Amino acid sequence: MGSRTPMETLGEALIRLGKHGYERGFRPRAGGLLDLDGTSFAPEDLVLEEIVRFEGESDPQDEAVLFALRTSDAQQKGTFVASYGPGMDALSVAVVERLTAMQRQRKVEGPRRADD
Repeated sequence: MGSRTPMETLGEALIRLGKHGYERGFRPRAGGLLDLDGTSFAPEDLVLEEIVRFEGESDPQDEAVLFALRTSDAQQKGTFVASYGPGMDALSVAVVERLTAMQRQRKVEGPRRADD
């Protein structure tokens, strides 16, 4: 499948992932994530496939992070995007902390990409 370019933009990453079925959009809510259809998910109930960080060209504090996520049965795939850094809202902070804790626990399995 495709590979990510070194200077991939957020839009390019969303297009790349969308081509591989990551079409649902997730947003933070108390206790986890909500997809655009209104289905809620605890971060621990999702499989974290890929994390992509972005830094603004003109302002290093203009950062974002993109998470490619899927359900364990791979029937639902989507992305969660959050601003990254001091301006991150409290709901996003809680979700990102839980998602990155999951990544640290699963790191023993080795790296993987959503489009591999």
